[in-house]
Amino acid sequence: MTRPRVLVVVAGTATEIGKTWVGGRTLEHLGARGVAVAARKPAQSFDPEDPAPTDAEVLGAASGEDPSTVCPAHRCYEVALAPPMAADVLGRPAPMVDDLIDELRWPDPAVDLGWLETVGGPRSPIAEDADAVVLAELVEPDVVVLVADAGLGTINAVLVSVAAFAGFGVVVVLNRFDPADDLHVRNLRWLRTREGLDVVTDAEALADSLVQRIG
Repeated sequence: MTRPRVLVVVAGTATEIGKTWVGGRTLEHLGARGVAVAARKPAQSFDPEDPAPTDAEVLGAASGEDPSTVCPAHRCYEVALAPPMAADVLGRPAPMVDDLIDELRWPDPAVDLGWLETVGGPRSPIAEDADAVVLAELVEPDVVVLVADAGLGTINAVLVSVAAFAGFGVVVVLNRFDPADDLHVRNLRWLRTREGLDVVTDAEALADSLVQRIG
C-alpha cells in the first residue's frame, strides 16, 4: 500500500466534537499552500434525514476527492450509531478492522499528507474488533490529531484521550476556541504549561504544525 509522506490519524475526545469540520478546514489550508493531500474515513454512519453533508462529503470536498474514495459506499451506514452497531441494525455484516485496513487505498504516487479520520472518541468502536486506538496501532501514524472542545471538561477529556494514545505524538486542537473566553484561555494555558502538550486553537495553526512535519 502506498503510504503518504505524513500519515495523520484523527480522533475526537467525543462524538460531535467537530473533527470533520476541523479536517475540512485544515485540508483546505494545506491545499492552498500546495501540499498534496488525501482524506480517508474507513467507515462512517449518519442520519439519512439530516440534510448536512456526510463526513466523507466534507472531507472529499476539501481534498478534491470523490466521497466514495474517502469512504467506500459499502462502509457508509445509514444509522447514527457506531459503525458496527449501525451495521447490526441494518442487517449488514459488521466491519472488521483487518478489512478496513485492506480497503485503505492512498494515491500513487504518494501524497504529502494523508488524513485518516476515525469515529467518535479514542475508544469509540469503528469496527467490530477495533476502536481508534487499535486502528492507530495498526497503521502507525506519524502523528495523532486530537480534536477537543475548549470549554468545561476540556482538561479531563484531553488528558484521558491523550493517555489512550500513549506512544504517539499528539497534537491537540481546541475547537471553537474563543480568545475572549477566560475559561478557554485558562484551559489552553493549563494544557500547554502544566501538561506540556502541543495545543493549537484553529485549523490554520494545525496546518502550520503539519507542514513542519512534512519537511
